[in-house]
Amino acid sequence: MNDPIKFEVIRNALVETTEEMSVALRRSAYSTNIKTRCDYSCALFDRDLNVLAQCFAQANHLGSMVRMVPMAVRDYGAENLGPGDTIVMNDPYLGGVHLNDIFVISPVYYDNEICGYVSNLAHHVDVGGGAPASVGAFREVFQEGIIIPPVKLAVDGEINHDVFRLILGQIRSKRETAGDFRAQIAANNTGSRRFVDLIERYGVDTVREYTGRLIDYSDRITREEVAKLPRGEFTADGVVDNDGYTDDPVKLSARIVVDEEGILFDFTRCDPQRSAPVNSTYSMTYAAAAYALRCVIAVDVPINAGFYRSVRLVTTEGTVTHCSPPAPVVGGWETHMRLVEVIFRALSQAIPERVPAGTKGMICHSGFGGIDPETSEYYCFLETMGGGYGGRFSSDGPDAVQTHGQNTENAPIEETEMNYPVRIVRYELLEDSEGAGKFRGGLGLRRDYKFLHGETSFTILSDRNRWGPPGLFGGMDGKRAIYVLETGGEEQEVDSKVTLSLQPGEIVSYRTCGGGGFGPPEERDPDLVLKDVREGKVSPSRARDVYRVAIDVESGSVDVAETTRLRVDT
Repeated sequence: MNDPIKFEVIRNALVETTEEMSVALRRSAYSTNIKTRCDYSCALFDRDLNVLAQCFAQANHLGSMVRMVPMAVRDYGAENLGPGDTIVMNDPYLGGVHLNDIFVISPVYYDNEICGYVSNLAHHVDVGGGAPASVGAFREVFQEGIIIPPVKLAVDGEINHDVFRLILGQIRSKRETAGDFRAQIAANNTGSRRFVDLIERYGVDTVREYTGRLIDYSDRITREEVAKLPRGEFTADGVVDNDGYTDDPVKLSARIVVDEEGILFDFTRCDPQRSAPVNSTYSMTYAAAAYALRCVIAVDVPINAGFYRSVRLVTTEGTVTHCSPPAPVVGGWETHMRLVEVIFRALSQAIPERVPAGTKGMICHSGFGGIDPETSEYYCFLETMGGGYGGRFSSDGPDAVQTHGQNTENAPIEETEMNYPVRIVRYELLEDSEGAGKFRGGLGLRRDYKFLHGETSFTILSDRNRWGPPGLFGGMDGKRAIYVLETGGEEQEVDSKVTLSLQPGEIVSYRTCGGGGFGPPEERDPDLVLKDVREGKVSPSRARDVYRVAIDVESGSVDVAETTRLRVDT
């Protein structure tokens, strides 16, 4: 007999297990990338490798973990894992993603049997390769850093020092990386304890019974939600601006089919893979489809293996959305992010009220490193910039945020300057960068890095510097991104995928794109335009020329008569 109270208690206990793992990882980590920017995710699996719960973290990670963890365990062999063992893995062609995202997986034992697995994924600030922070315009995956097949990082609760030393030997930021690995192991230990506590409270058979019911429940509810979507075939195309070596755009194409069998994501018409850092692994592409599906169904559907049963996709191996070795994958998340944009553009034909106009639509990496003059140690730093979110059916896009499956933060200026030989000399919103619309897109941001000591290697791995995010239903495109190198007061625009060798005093400036607008700008409420002008987000001239709203600057109010005339003449 199904006890609904027990069902809810167990369901929430599973989720809270992963949330506690998340807290343990964040509080134990060394690197800014994990402890401050929260570039990690945690998950809990049953003994059959069905995901039971995931923490609220990086949506792009969560979709990829569903594939990677089962593949890693099956490759290594569950029979080779004992109590206290932990395996580590980042192989992009064994279900992984880009090399910086390293998975740590541990079996959970109860009564001398495996009753489940705990896993977390964390973006490490460096994994070796051709540039500090392991980001750059590389031509093959072997240039991107150390590739780790499933191997034991810990045995019987103790770190396997031979493997640990081998991994750290390939990496620049050894102290931070060592601390982050220990934090990942600690997070898994926390998850194991909490899952065992749940089993001891209710019994292993009861927990298995109710987790099975939970998966079936999510499956049923997800299918019911998909059945509410309009039936049909919906298509859209998009591009990554360039591949880092040529100016040829990377074509992405999505065909979404909603029928009696559910929803299908077809990416078979995307461009062939390139010897350039724009290739997405199958797991990255799977995560894009899973994220898009999650966004268009009810918010209270539990996310577990039942939900993922509805994620159906078709790809062609050897393309930029399902690459084959030795294609480089470091910028695969950039392609993943743009693919999400294409999916939403296709779905805008069916459910315009649920999807945004074009967003930042890129990860927007900033990675740099060199020898710290104070410690004489090699340091590495990585973060990703926010940008404008697209306008929506009934609201503006937020300013300067991470978009879609990316849920990280920018590191605080104070922490960055305290720990690295750099100064953040400007950090601000970019006026007039929004895509105008009835509901405007969000603003982009500007963040300037000035380097004071020694030679620094700085990599920009980003996009959107050719075309800004597109508007929807008459909305205007957001302003494109610009990447600038400033030397001696002179500014030079540089490419979105480049590694620079900087001298003391030079500045690298990120000026990210604004979000696309939703609906015609001349239909925007004049009071909202006035509010944007007062807040310094839209200039008075842009208000007049684009939104057709006349602002009396002296009185700080809308000139109603002139605004009426401007809009009548439009």
